[in-house]
Amino acid sequence: MNIGIYIYDEAEVLDFSGPFEVFSTAARVSGTADIFSVFLVSETGSIVTARGNYKVQPHYGFLNHPSIDVLIIVGGVHTKELEKQQVLSWIKEQSKNAQLVASVCTGVFLLAEAQVLSSQKVTTHWEDIPDLRTSYPNLEVIDNQRWVDEDEVITSGGISAGIDMSLHLVSKICSPELAEKTAKQMDYKWTKNT
Repeated sequence: MNIGIYIYDEAEVLDFSGPFEVFSTAARVSGTADIFSVFLVSETGSIVTARGNYKVQPHYGFLNHPSIDVLIIVGGVHTKELEKQQVLSWIKEQSKNAQLVASVCTGVFLLAEAQVLSSQKVTTHWEDIPDLRTSYPNLEVIDNQRWVDEDEVITSGGISAGIDMSLHLVSKICSPELAEKTAKQMDYKWTKNT
């Protein structure tokens, strides 16, 4: 499966690095190296300056990436992205073709603005929950939950919740055993939803 992670200037570093590590580690420990192909996509494919002046070279831009089976939209300082019609159109189009769509932290705002979400349950970082409720009153915003799984759309809280959600995705796509094995290899204590 192709796991495409959308990144942009001022994206939160662990919002994309955490899921990237989960899927690349899962592929490594599965014994089937090609089970996941995980890659970063930006609008142009040029270097992105994430939070803290962290420079990242995406694998692809909008015009040259492979098909995406699982689309992950990350959080960060996302407000400029909300104003980019090309970005919102790309997210909407990729979401139609992907088997699963996920967001980490404020990435949910991009999904909402791109009209990928309608009236389902979602979550985001605790600090952004009031703003999400105000901006998109049609959504049922859940707090005190690491991630919310609404079948084809899964949203999560910030940073470490994105790692937990990514392990949940491995469990959902492959097996709980592979997710547990991945967490163990990462020396990460997987916090599951209750």
